Amino acid sequence: MANRILITGAAGRIGVALRAGLKGRYDSIRLVDLQPIEDLAPGEEAVQADISDLQAVEDMMKGVDAVVHMAASVSPRGWETMFEPNFIGTYNIFEAARRQGVRRVVYASSIHAHGFYRREQKVGPDSPPRPDSVYGVSKVFGEAFGRFYADKHGMEVVSLRIASFQPKPTTVRHLGTWLSPRDCIELVHRSLQAPDIHFEVVYGVSDNSRQLYDDPNRTRIGYTPLDNAEDYAAEILARMSPEDEPEMERAFHGALYTPVDFTGELDKIS
Repeated sequence: MANRILITGAAGRIGVALRAGLKGRYDSIRLVDLQPIEDLAPGEEAVQADISDLQAVEDMMKGVDAVVHMAASVSPRGWETMFEPNFIGTYNIFEAARRQGVRRVVYASSIHAHGFYRREQKVGPDSPPRPDSVYGVSKVFGEAFGRFYADKHGMEVVSLRIASFQPKPTTVRHLGTWLSPRDCIELVHRSLQAPDIHFEVVYGVSDNSRQLYDDPNRTRIGYTPLDNAEDYAAEILARMSPEDEPEMERAFHGALYTPVDFTGELDKIS
């Protein structure tokens, strides 16, 4: 079982939540980010580094049991800003882990890997990729690398298709996509500790009544979410209706990512 873990993107929103929620569960947590991280607690160590530098990534991997790879550039557009962190950086994480003998990698993928499925279609681990953006493409790339390193090198990879990580749901869409901080922490913990892992895709969502995803692998890793966006439904629906979401965003899983720079034909996306 993993006792010494590394978290990339540790200064980001999810990274900060993981740092607080995993404290005390592991002997040591190495926190990696481009930004400096201060006020370290016992058992924490900070490394300021760029994941596009393979040697830096290999150095930060030394002495850890598992990696939680959260670092990424997030945007509905922007190849130029995503190439190094999302493509080169993701390759570096898997390759440096292999070189250092780190067997378990928990990879932060995204629902934007299949954002161009229509929302009335339930998607799951076996759905073919259908990215809605360069960001979504980068997550398909990361999942493919994870499966490749699992098959080729015997690594243990859990790919988390994270939906809407928020303190609480605030939109109608969130009623089906919300991931609470509490459930996110438990999801990552279970992904680190689950036995007999080869390659698994698990959805990063809470136990929402309006679930949009087929998620059989949550039980495979022992993830039992506790929060439900439906608890906030009355509050949300008093402020807005489903029709308040723009039509194209409402049509697809990828929501606001789908119309950005769109020049295609909607009737051909079935």
